[in-house]
Amino acid sequence: MKILLTGSSGHLGEALIRTLNTNVIGLDIRPSNFTNNVGSILNREFVRHNMKDIDIVLHTATLHKPHILTRSRQDYIDTNITGTLNLLEEAVRANVQAFIFTSTTSVFGNAIKPDSIIWVTEDVVPVSKNIYGVTKKAAEDLCEIFHRDYHLPCIILRTSRFFPEEDDREDVRKNYDDGNIKANEFLYRRVELEDVVSAHLLAMQKAASIGFGRYIISATTPFTQNDLRELSTDAPKVLKRVFPEYEDVYQARGWKMFPGIDRVYVNERARKDLGWNSKYDFRYVLDCLKAGRDPRSELSKLVGFKGYSETCNR
Repeated sequence: MKILLTGSSGHLGEALIRTLNTNVIGLDIRPSNFTNNVGSILNREFVRHNMKDIDIVLHTATLHKPHILTRSRQDYIDTNITGTLNLLEEAVRANVQAFIFTSTTSVFGNAIKPDSIIWVTEDVVPVSKNIYGVTKKAAEDLCEIFHRDYHLPCIILRTSRFFPEEDDREDVRKNYDDGNIKANEFLYRRVELEDVVSAHLLAMQKAASIGFGRYIISATTPFTQNDLRELSTDAPKVLKRVFPEYEDVYQARGWKMFPGIDRVYVNERARKDLGWNSKYDFRYVLDCLKAGRDPRSELSKLVGFKGYSETCNR
């Protein structure tokens, strides 16, 4: 089996290539030890040349949310929509067996409203908040069209936060330690890099039998829908009920739970259809903190910090 991976110099791209190890052609606009061919997915001839004899495409390359301040809307349309279209058309032309598209939970956008809380499943209708969400959702829809029109098996993985970089919200950074923020987020909106990789590997295996599907890839929450009302107003109280020992662990580090949260990403469909499970959930993180261990996976440590490159996926 021969795999074409876009965004190979990025955070997820490197992690996938480290895991897959062989029979992968890595494409990126930036050179790296994990990129075989440097070039743009906007270049149709470049894409066509690299699609030869490919069985599976892993499309992780994207312009992501932090670039909104520095890149034009047209740049987003070019990279996230036109680039995806080029890959899909050449995948059909080359008789590729499956196309795995790395999307984002950011597509839900304004479906998540301030001062309220939502139980986010794949049935929630996305409401675009910015050009990033618009273009990622459009790329998802292109995948659906190519499945419908050409029977190309396409799996869309809507990943929640997995980058190690600092939070993009200044008010949160000012009030919480970075490790505190990430630990809290494993309760409702974060996933570990190794778990994202395992979801991609399972999507490759299951694409032919599933045909088409959209899946939220986020750490399994310990909360239920019955907790929602209280989570929005007093999240520490709910967390203490579920994990009575968390307060002592947090207090030893000067940490605290957010007073309230506005969403809970639900991965039930991915667990059911893909057979995927998140190894790195809040229980795992808490146990590591109690034992004085780094909760990051070995894969995360190997990949390290890259910053927000031009072709990483968030």
